[in-house]
Amino acid sequence: MMNWRCLHHRFALDRRGEIMGIVNTTPDSFSDGGRYATPESALDHARRLIVEGAAIIDIGGESTRPGATGVSEDEEIRRVLPVVRTLAVEFPGTALSIDTCKAAVARAAVAAGASIINDVTGFRDEAMIAVAAESGAGVVVMHMQGTPRTMQSAPLYTDLVGEITAFFKDRFAALTAAGVAPESIVFDPGIGFGKNLQHNLEILRRLDQFVVEGRPLLLGVSRKSFLGKILGSDDLEDRHWPTVAITSHAREQGVALHRVHEVKANLDALRMTEAILHPA
Repeated sequence: MMNWRCLHHRFALDRRGEIMGIVNTTPDSFSDGGRYATPESALDHARRLIVEGAAIIDIGGESTRPGATGVSEDEEIRRVLPVVRTLAVEFPGTALSIDTCKAAVARAAVAAGASIINDVTGFRDEAMIAVAAESGAGVVVMHMQGTPRTMQSAPLYTDLVGEITAFFKDRFAALTAAGVAPESIVFDPGIGFGKNLQHNLEILRRLDQFVVEGRPLLLGVSRKSFLGKILGSDDLEDRHWPTVAITSHAREQGVALHRVHEVKANLDALRMTEAILHPA
């Protein structure tokens, strides 16, 4: 059984994937910067995503777009905690994820009701590993070459799949040695994070080769710039349906977790693909 344990939430992912809806509380996100920068607007957006079927809400208070500059721990906590606290009370059946690479932010969010820590730096920080081990939260380990400031300057790989899976194996060993349960770990190959267009397409062609220790994969392609490059369009709206197509393609390759901005269409694609793959 491919299960993901996230504190009091359990996801059985063998035959049924789940959608993680994105809520950015930042003023400078690449896709919706400023639209949900107040707690009220972020909460309204999260409620809509939950109604549309998101099983997980991923809440971020610091932009990780290419070239982004960081914010302080205090500022990030100020942005995300009111959203986490309110949603934890209103929607106890929905898993809340904190999108952060700062241990203090992760610790505060879990104390406020989050049950997942989503770290785009892949838990390279020992303090983040300690928070994961102490809290029992589910963890999303993402691969990124470089940092948000530098990751798109000149990404280069000798063996793309081999290097990413080696990173996953290394992080799995470090996390489990620190006391994180194997069932709490999922991996994200990090589309667009230190990868160029051809790297992203290669990952999408070879998704079934990124499974490490039998753990599930999470994929985040929603609204990313490589879609616009393929389409020849800078309009974010033009990236909606290609994202849906990739959700279906990735589910066919076994990817069970999908981080998206538009929940309903991607959830419909997920369930349709699963009905074809797993007839009743």
